[in-house]
Amino acid sequence: MNAPWKSGLPGNRDPFAAYICDDSALDVLRPVVIELGWQPEKCNKGGLRNAVQSLSVSASPAILVVDLSESGDPLNDINALAEVCEPGTVVIAIGQVNDVRLYRDLLSSGIHDYLLKPLSAQQVHDALNQALAVFMSPKAGDADAAKRHISTAVVGTRGGVGASTLATSLAWLFAEQHKAATALLDLDVHFGTGALALDLEPGRGLTDAIENPSRIDPLFIERAMVRAGDNLSILSAEAPINQPLMTDGSAFVQLEDEFRQAFEMTVIDLPRNMLINFPQLLADVNLVVLTCELTLASARDTIRILSWLKSNASHAHPMIVANKVQTALAEISKADFEASIERKVDFVVPYDIKAASNAAKLGQVFVDANRSSKATAAIRQIAERVMGVSTEDTLATGGEKKSLLGNFDFKAMLAKKPKVDLTKAD
Repeated sequence: MNAPWKSGLPGNRDPFAAYICDDSALDVLRPVVIELGWQPEKCNKGGLRNAVQSLSVSASPAILVVDLSESGDPLNDINALAEVCEPGTVVIAIGQVNDVRLYRDLLSSGIHDYLLKPLSAQQVHDALNQALAVFMSPKAGDADAAKRHISTAVVGTRGGVGASTLATSLAWLFAEQHKAATALLDLDVHFGTGALALDLEPGRGLTDAIENPSRIDPLFIERAMVRAGDNLSILSAEAPINQPLMTDGSAFVQLEDEFRQAFEMTVIDLPRNMLINFPQLLADVNLVVLTCELTLASARDTIRILSWLKSNASHAHPMIVANKVQTALAEISKADFEASIERKVDFVVPYDIKAASNAAKLGQVFVDANRSSKATAAIRQIAERVMGVSTEDTLATGGEKKSLLGNFDFKAMLAKKPKVDLTKAD
């Protein structure tokens, strides 16, 4: 509850909820809520203890109004609320005790405001507007929020094109060779191979996040992620295949948000079905590495996914990588493939079955197990292009090292709305 809030009113949380003891206060509150464009159904009957019980099993809203009228020990009950309330929730308390010491103690505990009954519409309206202003007002240090973070999603146009191999290799290169704090998120919840490629047990971190998205915070990230090195951590799962994926995608979005605060690089192994089911996953992704093979089916699906990206994630730069390429045995030539998709292939990774087998036997990522392989050299060039240290880019910019994402306005794309603390009382 004490972790800083990292965005404005979020799309994956309700903007408002209230827990009120009496009908008179509800009758005053509901019209104001409707005027602000919120759902009057979010005004619930029942006070602070009902709020604690409800929020212990559901996500807390951005703005929460709680009634202390039936509370015998308001400060102690506020502490109980702190245990179940999500980071950054702005809490407005209402009550009927007109006591300056109580007012000060409540504000010290992190409550945004305390309203005295009987309520007036103007009083409630002003308090809710002030709560909204908390999310919008500038704070010192916001410039630091625009720090450079690169989020890369690796998507395979077809199953078996090697997208997961590419994702784990890129994450390893970012962490080990470029010394950047890197998070690898494997979103193939049932059949992911990210942890397997790193010779690790996946743990329950990702499944716990899906089941309890309201619990995702910096401490959860620290405990749930599996360390694969000094600079590389992975979050993955091997969910039972008799359990379907039951989520609206909010957990994945919250994980990405936490990664932006805790890491320099995020690599998302994103199955194409997840791309379609949860388009919000690409909201803050800078680069989509579209992994394909030189076949007719892959050409067709590359065209379709590029079109989808243009319509649904135009801010994300697509990079086309032809993987596992055997020039003499290719179903279609590289030139015909490029003509079909109406753009150039950015990188070609040659097929090397011996190198892939060697990596599996050693329990290492592909680029670590096969450092002299031509395929590794190609993947290393991809990583360098993303990180902005490739020789080709250096020459092209007259000696200045320039990232593929160098023209992006990171401040506009990544700057978050103010952070707000709801500090728990000692």
